[in-house]
Amino acid sequence: MQTEKVIDHIVKWLKDYATNAKQKGFVIGISGGIDSAVTSTLCAKTGLDLMCLEMPIHQAPNQSDRASRHIEWLQANFKNIKRQPVNLTPVFDSLVAALPAVENEEDRFMSLANTRARLRMTSLYYFAALERYLVAGTGNKVEDFGVGFYTKYGDGGVDLSPIADLMKTEVYAIAKVLGINEEIISAAPTDGLWGDDRTDEDQIGASYPELEWAMTMKDEGKTITDFEGRKKEVFSIFTRLNTMNQHKMLPIPICKIPKALK
Repeated sequence: MQTEKVIDHIVKWLKDYATNAKQKGFVIGISGGIDSAVTSTLCAKTGLDLMCLEMPIHQAPNQSDRASRHIEWLQANFKNIKRQPVNLTPVFDSLVAALPAVENEEDRFMSLANTRARLRMTSLYYFAALERYLVAGTGNKVEDFGVGFYTKYGDGGVDLSPIADLMKTEVYAIAKVLGINEEIISAAPTDGLWGDDRTDEDQIGASYPELEWAMTMKDEGKTITDFEGRKKEVFSIFTRLNTMNQHKMLPIPICKIPKALK
C-alpha cells in the first residue's frame, strides 16, 4: 500500500465531501482505539472543524485515558480541534432502571452493550445537527463488510466512512505514518462496550489478521473443505459471522406492493 498517498486521498475525499455537503466539519467519538485515532487524525488534516467527543459509559480507565491523551495529541498538532466530554454513564443507568427487570442479567448483556453504542450515536448526531458537522464513522473493511462487528444504528450509524475500504492491518500502517501514540497502536483492539478489558479477539475468537485472511479466501471462492486445523476453524468463524450479520451489510428490506394491489 502506498500509505502516504492513501492518506492524502482520504483527506481530500473528506474535505471535498464536507465542502460539497456545505458542512463545517466533522464530529467523532474518541474511544482510545486505533480506528477512532486514525479517523480523527485524517479528519483533522482536512483543516475543517473537528469535534472530538468523549462518551464514557462505565468505561475501563485505560480506555478513557488513551482517548484523553489522543485528543491532547490532536490539540497539540492541529488548531481545528474541539474537545467535548459527555458523561453518558448516568444516562445509561437511568435507561437500564426504566427497563423491565429480567430474571438473569446475563440474558441482556448483549442488548445493553448495543444500547451503549446507540446512546453514543445519538449524542454524536446531537452535536452534528447543532454545529453542522458530519458524523465520521470509524469502521474498517473487515469489521464493516467481513464479520459485521459493529452495532446496527450504533457505531454503524454514520454519515461517511473514511477507512471502510481499509483492512485493519492497513489502518495500523496508516497510524504509524500519522504518528499516532504508540500506546494506542500497541493496545489490543476492543469495542469498549462491556466496561471491562475484553478484546475483539476474545469476542470473535480470531485475530484481525486471521479474519482478513479468511475474507480474502472467501473472495477467492474457497470453502471450508479447502482447509484444516486452525485455518478451518478461522474460516468457519468468519463464514458464520458474515452470514448472520448480512442484515447489517445489506440495505433495509422493503416490502414491495404489487401494482395490481394499488
